[in-house]
Amino acid sequence: MERSFELAAAACDDLTPLVYRRLFRDHPEAQAMFRTEGSEPVKGSMLQLTIEAILDFAGERSGRFRLIESEVFSHDAYGTPRELFVAFFAVIADCLRDILGEQWSGDIDAAWHKLLRDIAAIVQQQQHPVDARA
Repeated sequence: MERSFELAAAACDDLTPLVYRRLFRDHPEAQAMFRTEGSEPVKGSMLQLTIEAILDFAGERSGRFRLIESEVFSHDAYGTPRELFVAFFAVIADCLRDILGEQWSGDIDAAWHKLLRDIAAIVQQQQHPVDARA
């Protein structure tokens, strides 16, 4: 997992525009969730926090990966469908795969597929706040 980000960093100065361009292309409904003015720093910050959570989730699990669990609820409050929340991680993987090209190895692919399955499982396990009150 870490290797995929290292290789991408060597080939690409900033993943942010690539990730959001793909997100909005693949999930046009996501674009309406961002302000048209002043959202660039928010996008960059959101991506950075997501990458840190991914690396922790795939590695030491020192605590940053818990951001994934807590952000499920904050994104619920924003009205973000959970499928779209999970899709954001897949968009990151797709962008990295495009950047890496032939450097995208079987090991990297397997690690990303496992991560995406694990994140989907965590998101699915989280009760919606409405469900928690029942």
